[in-house]
Amino acid sequence: MDKFVKLTGVAAPLPVVNIDTDMIIPKDYLKTIKRTGLGTGLFAEARYNEDGSVNPDFVLNKPAYQNAKILVAGDNFGCGSSREHAPWALLDFGIRCVISTSFADIFYNNCFKNGILPVVVSPEDLEKLMDDASRGSNAILTVDLEAQEITGPDGGKITFELDEFKRHCMLNGLDDIGLTLEKASAIDTFEKANAASHPWA
Repeated sequence: MDKFVKLTGVAAPLPVVNIDTDMIIPKDYLKTIKRTGLGTGLFAEARYNEDGSVNPDFVLNKPAYQNAKILVAGDNFGCGSSREHAPWALLDFGIRCVISTSFADIFYNNCFKNGILPVVVSPEDLEKLMDDASRGSNAILTVDLEAQEITGPDGGKITFELDEFKRHCMLNGLDDIGLTLEKASAIDTFEKANAASHPWA
């Protein structure tokens, strides 16, 4: 998993509450277990018209936001089913950070396992960030995980809180497998000792 230390990029505004995982990645795209290629299906029902053409009114289709790395979204982001394809689709599109006032628990934890930083801010701070994100190509935010700060295009700063263990994992690029591999030496020592004491096993 890629480390997340500091991210600077265009932030796209999505001022919609209760965005569920079916909206993030519709069920038609769940036939694969690969983490790549799902970016085309991200918000598919909003990004594309019924005839398959691109909907120019959807925020991620607008020229200023087509390469967005940050999403500023309404309350309760990621609710609905527990599909891990939702963070996969965001990551494959290029989104590394989602900012909201709250997240559904399963989606929130899935983000950390896939290298996406979900940031919880107050309603007042979200309003400021939504305004920043509405500036098109000038909607540049910097999310600094070490300092736990978000810096807006005008230099204003917003701080955020994060569980220290989750912060450690993101800063060091550690998913569940990475955390296990950190203990590889201890596991190897245990296995050798266990094999020596139980040669019949």
